[in-house]
Amino acid sequence: MRAKHCSNFVLQCLVLMGEQAKRKNFWGKTKLFLKSKVPFWIAIVFLLAAAAFLLFSIKKTYQQIQSDYKIKNLQIHKIPERHEHKEKFPKPKEVFIPRNFSMSTLETRGCVADGILSGYGSKTSEAINLINRSACLYLHRALETWGSTPDFDGAAENIVKFKKPGMVFGMFLAEAVRDAGTYTEPGTGKKFYFDKMCQPGTDEKWGWHTCLADFNSKEYRRYIESITHRAMDLGIQSFTFGQIYLQDGEPFGASKVPGVIKNMRDYAKSKHLQIVIGAQTNAITDSRYLGMFDYIEGGAGIDQQGKIENGPCWSRKESCWALLWNKEFSAKAKNVLLDLDWSGIQDDDMSTFARMAQAERGTELKYLYNFFTSRNMGFLMPMLAPLYPDNGGCYGPSKHFYSPDDKYKCKDEDMINDIFSG
Repeated sequence: MRAKHCSNFVLQCLVLMGEQAKRKNFWGKTKLFLKSKVPFWIAIVFLLAAAAFLLFSIKKTYQQIQSDYKIKNLQIHKIPERHEHKEKFPKPKEVFIPRNFSMSTLETRGCVADGILSGYGSKTSEAINLINRSACLYLHRALETWGSTPDFDGAAENIVKFKKPGMVFGMFLAEAVRDAGTYTEPGTGKKFYFDKMCQPGTDEKWGWHTCLADFNSKEYRRYIESITHRAMDLGIQSFTFGQIYLQDGEPFGASKVPGVIKNMRDYAKSKHLQIVIGAQTNAITDSRYLGMFDYIEGGAGIDQQGKIENGPCWSRKESCWALLWNKEFSAKAKNVLLDLDWSGIQDDDMSTFARMAQAERGTELKYLYNFFTSRNMGFLMPMLAPLYPDNGGCYGPSKHFYSPDDKYKCKDEDMINDIFSG
C-alpha cells in the first residue's frame, strides 16, 4: 500500500513540473542559451540558478501533493486523554494449611460438628465462633454428604475462619446418595450420574430422592474418589464411611472398598498430606476388613439414665447395633471413636441427652469421656448435632440441632471445656 502511494506521488510531481516548465518555455530558452557562446562563469551562475529554481519547484509541488493526500486519505483519530491505569487483580483467597496430627488429637480433643463446613444449623458464623472458643481440635463430620453433594465452595469459605492452629477436619461419606441427577467435577466438568450409584430397590430408602449407595457400582467408586480428592485439596484429613456394611455388603476378598481406600491414600501421598480413613462398621468382626481403616466409629448407646451396656450389641435393638468398645470389635480395630449417636428419632443418643437437666448432661459427658479415653478410645464431644425436632429438651439455633453455645437453651459450653481441661 505504501509503495503504491509513493509511485503516485512521484508521478504527480513530474506531471506538475512538466506543466510549469511548458508554461514558461523553460526548455526552449535553455536550448538557445546552451548554443550561444557565453563566458564560463556565466554558465556556472545560470546552472546554479536553474538548479535553485528546480529545487524550489519540487518543494512547492511536494507540499501541494502532501496537503491533497492528507485531506483525501488521512483518517484523523482523537487521542484519548491519558489516565494512570493500575490493573486490578482479585485478592487471593485465604487457604487452610493442614498440619500433621496424631490419633490422640482425634481421641481426646475431638468434637462432633456435623455439617459445620456445609452450613448445617443455620447459624454457621456462631457455630464457628463456638469452636474457636472451645478446646476442640478435631471436627468430626464437618463436611457432609448425606443425601446431597458436598458444598466445596462453602467449605473453602468456612474452613479458613477457624483460627486455632492444629485443627483437623473430617468428611462424612454418607450411605445415602441422591437417586437422580448428576454431580459435576470442579475443574474438569466431568459428570457423575447418581442413578448409576444406587443399589437396586432402594429408591427413597432414606427419604425423598435418596437411595442406598452401592460400592459394586463403578460410577459410585469413581464419585467417591473424585469428591475425596477435592476435599483433600481443601485440607480435609479425616474421612468416615457411613454404615459401610450397608454400602458394601461383600466379604473382604470380594470387596471393592480396598481399591477406593488405596486410591485415596495414594492421592494424599502425592500431596504430602496426612489423612486417616474410618468407617461405621457396626457388627463386622473380620479383622482384615476392620484393619483397612484407621478407626471405626459408632454410637455410645445410652439408656434414659445415661448408662451404657457392656455387651457386644445394644439390648434395645432387635438386630445387632454394635457397641464398638466391646472387645469383639475393638480388639480387631486399630482405633475406636465413640459419640452420642443421632438419627433424628426420639430415642437416639442425642435426643436422650438433650432431655436431661443441665447438671445431668455435665455428669454424663464427663462419665463417657473418661470411660472411653481411659481405655485408649476416643469420645467426641457434641458441638453441633441433629435432634428430633419434637424432642422436648434443650436445643441450639433451632429445634432441629443441639448446640452447647451459651446463647441458646442448653448452655453446656463451659462445662465441655472444663472436661477437656481435666
